[in-house]
Amino acid sequence: MNLLKFLSKALIISVLSCSYSSTAAEFEVQPFFGQMYSADLQSVVDGTELSVDNAMSYGIAFSWQDSPNGQGQLILNAVSHDFNSDLDGQEYSLDILYAHFNGVALFRQQNYVTTVSLGLGGAYFDSDMNQELYPSATLAIGTRYEFSDNLAFITELRGYASIIDNKDNNFCQDDICYATFNEGLWLETNLMIGVAVKF
Repeated sequence: MNLLKFLSKALIISVLSCSYSSTAAEFEVQPFFGQMYSADLQSVVDGTELSVDNAMSYGIAFSWQDSPNGQGQLILNAVSHDFNSDLDGQEYSLDILYAHFNGVALFRQQNYVTTVSLGLGGAYFDSDMNQELYPSATLAIGTRYEFSDNLAFITELRGYASIIDNKDNNFCQDDICYATFNEGLWLETNLMIGVAVKF
């Protein structure tokens, strides 16, 4: 799958690009999973909405301590959605890989930490027909419960907004289109849990 190849390359690049931070500051890895709630697509037959399923998402974040109350972060999040086209009644997939550089603010109350993050990056859309890369932004609020100096349980509510081009043929093949984007902004919401391991 193209998405898996892209994710593998992105992980390698991110580890190499962030490895310098581990020697200068605390370095943290955060594997996580959750549920992604998606926007709908649009029918090419009558313009009505095509439901896109809410799917499991999986990701990893690499963070480094910028200050006592702030982190820099590179976050990767992948999801695979399905939808049914009313053109032929078949099920098609839409895989999305999000990659963002974030700033994370930490608000501490002993072992309990509230986090707020904002980031910019890109979203790689891989349908059964075509692939496209779009600019994207993300905003999140979350919590951390620190069991020790090196281990924390994390929860997060994260929103993604990607600027897309409705003229792109993401869902078209051989001049036949099976769906289209509803508008020029693709929105998704992610509820996730994970752990943070500090080195």
